[in-house]
Amino acid sequence: MKTPRPLPAPLGLVPFTLQEALDAGASRRRLRHRSLDVPSRGIRLPSEPSGALDLQARPLTLVTQFSAASHATAFLIWDFPGFLPGSSAPGIHISRPDTMAIPRRRGVIGHVGQFFDDEITRLDGVLVTTRTRTWLDCARKMSIDELTVVADHLLRHPRPAFENRSAPYASPEQLAKMLDRHKGTPGIRKARLALEQARIGADSGPETRLRLALGRAGLPEPTLNAVTVLGSGIVREPDMAYPEHRVAVEYEGAVHSDAAQIVRDIAREEDFNGAGWILVRISKRHMENDARAAVAKVLTALAGRGWQPN
Repeated sequence: MKTPRPLPAPLGLVPFTLQEALDAGASRRRLRHRSLDVPSRGIRLPSEPSGALDLQARPLTLVTQFSAASHATAFLIWDFPGFLPGSSAPGIHISRPDTMAIPRRRGVIGHVGQFFDDEITRLDGVLVTTRTRTWLDCARKMSIDELTVVADHLLRHPRPAFENRSAPYASPEQLAKMLDRHKGTPGIRKARLALEQARIGADSGPETRLRLALGRAGLPEPTLNAVTVLGSGIVREPDMAYPEHRVAVEYEGAVHSDAAQIVRDIAREEDFNGAGWILVRISKRHMENDARAAVAKVLTALAGRGWQPN
């Protein structure tokens, strides 16, 4: 088979619309070549396309008037923590205003709803629902705790030295405003309860899940990633802390298996022990069975320092 003429850059690497290709100078004959797949009408797919979800969603939003990537697709584009059932299922979720027909085309899971102007944004050329709107849209399928994981992610203050931003993705007031705008939306009750549970300070999903498990067990609420002065100029920021009882809690994910990190973790534990603190180290294993082992470890440490349940 004769090798087809190369497509204009960058069309050979990403899904594109027929109109984009024609505007770039591609011929209609070239766009009918068998080397191009037709995932949906008006769209062509090169033989080795990028697997990025935002690039897959982009042409679908272009050929569907007044639409944006939403729901599970937006959840994945924003790289939210938390578990959303069905998020790995095939299909691109597309939303448009409820004054229009629901999107119906191959490869699309269509939705309609009420949208305010500030609930749609553009990310690398892709129209997508904002983070706060996506959080609400996914509430119907998510548990309250997993919605809290996402809310904590949106509310946390970033660390400018390590992240390319200096402000949180959202404030509690912005999340509350989103809920007030869309009263009666499926899942909104769960979202309200999640917002009540949300706190500023958690750096990861496991930290949020651990905090919620400790609260359900009746343990006092800890401070989150607060600057803790241990004395002699030593300052730490434990994931969670009970300063009154001198108990700190750290969740240690996969990164803590790195050799250099192990050295830092030992130094951290020595700092806490030297200052008369108990450092409780929690791993993924302790989070199994509703975090019973994690709760037991923290409870033992607090009880050893005189804490008693009311």
